[in-house]
Amino acid sequence: MGLISPAAAEELTRTELTPAQATAAAEVLLEALKERQGNVMHDALATPVQTSVDVKTIQARLDQRVAIEASRIVSVIPGYNTTTIDAVVTTASGDEGMLMVLDEDGKLLAWKWTDRIQPIETTALEFTRDLAAGRWIAARSKMSLELQEELAPGDLERKWTKLSRVAGGFRKVKDAVIAHQGGDQQLVLVAVAFGKATSNLFVIFDERGRIINVDISRDFV
Repeated sequence: MGLISPAAAEELTRTELTPAQATAAAEVLLEALKERQGNVMHDALATPVQTSVDVKTIQARLDQRVAIEASRIVSVIPGYNTTTIDAVVTTASGDEGMLMVLDEDGKLLAWKWTDRIQPIETTALEFTRDLAAGRWIAARSKMSLELQEELAPGDLERKWTKLSRVAGGFRKVKDAVIAHQGGDQQLVLVAVAFGKATSNLFVIFDERGRIINVDISRDFV
């Protein structure tokens, strides 16, 4: 999946995608997943993601998955320029949770099976929880040395406090999903619930799994 530019993708403004539009887009994706329609899945991807993967690759992944018998949308959560969809798919083995992040146009930015956590997801979640708990030094320790030189603990505190205030106060860290993995830049989106909305914190890693940039809005970086 392709890396998108966080600053270009995420400003501190509420998404204009309505819950009904998001639900319709998610239903198309779930149906394509069930029917193993690689071309439909490819058409539904956000442009930065779509340009980095072809229909053949998507089809191969779909063909390898266990057959899906049914699916349902559990919740639709509008945020700042993104919408998070919680869904459940049913297979012969039972129910499995799925998380999808849609952009302003209802296109798929990222997705994951919610019971599968990978190392950079874990680091992104821990980093965000450190910020939320005011553990500025612990959060900073997860950054590359170059980023640590740019952001002192006091900078992190000031920026996170400003974000939390503008967004209505921090509530909880929800989940993380990989938007791009492999290569010299890897991107994880961390869903964070604030008082006014749920937004996605963009955490960018290098090839070694070190945080080299963080972005939730142009006000944050």
